[in-house]
Amino acid sequence: MTDDTTQAAARLQSLRASIDNVDAALIFLLAERFRCTKQVGVLKAEHGMPASDPAREEQQIARLRRLAIDADLDPEFAEKWFNFVVAEVIRHHTAAAGRD
Repeated sequence: MTDDTTQAAARLQSLRASIDNVDAALIFLLAERFRCTKQVGVLKAEHGMPASDPAREEQQIARLRRLAIDADLDPEFAEKWFNFVVAEVIRHHTAAAGRD
């Protein structure tokens, strides 16, 4: 290996370690988010509230798109991520209400 290749390999390893750390943090943050949304689902079920709240979801999409732009992240990706997560949350809320 040349010096350049050795340095590139070391840099690659360092970047991958950073990516692994971020991935781990994301998993723990998602777990915390779902702990919170589970409580929301129980509360909604106890009070006969619908599993989905389209007005809230639209507000969140707009907010997350703005945050994505501020963070230099594709707002379309942020919206897709949110829609994916919300679909899972609604599934949990429906199950909590015994409507699955």
